[in-house]
Amino acid sequence: MIDLEVRTSARAQLVDVTERVREAVRAAGIARGAALIYCPHTTAGVTIQENADPDVQRDLLLALERTVPRDAGWRHAEGNADSHVKASLVGSSQLVPVEDGELVLGTWQAVYLCEFDGPRTRSLFVQPLAAP
Repeated sequence: MIDLEVRTSARAQLVDVTERVREAVRAAGIARGAALIYCPHTTAGVTIQENADPDVQRDLLLALERTVPRDAGWRHAEGNADSHVKASLVGSSQLVPVEDGELVLGTWQAVYLCEFDGPRTRSLFVQPLAAP
């Protein structure tokens, strides 16, 4: 398993980690299989989304903020209950196929670490899985 360190610079942010995940898969040397990308944090997640238009990332963060506002009378005393809910909605992992040693992503797709309680330094685990 490969542990990628990802630094975030805002409370809510999407960080494109596609190239780093690609490098991890290449370094593992698998030709065919999949890559499991897992975020071990309760206030961050992983998604696959469009990378051509940065407005898509801003719109996704805006939609999550509108759906799960920070100040909604949450009971969790740390002040980051919205971050926990957003991370649950996004999810903590993605499984991406690998073919010919490369991630199989759509033309406009990228892998993002989703930060909901930053800025922080996050871990992102990449587990390359070789096909039998």
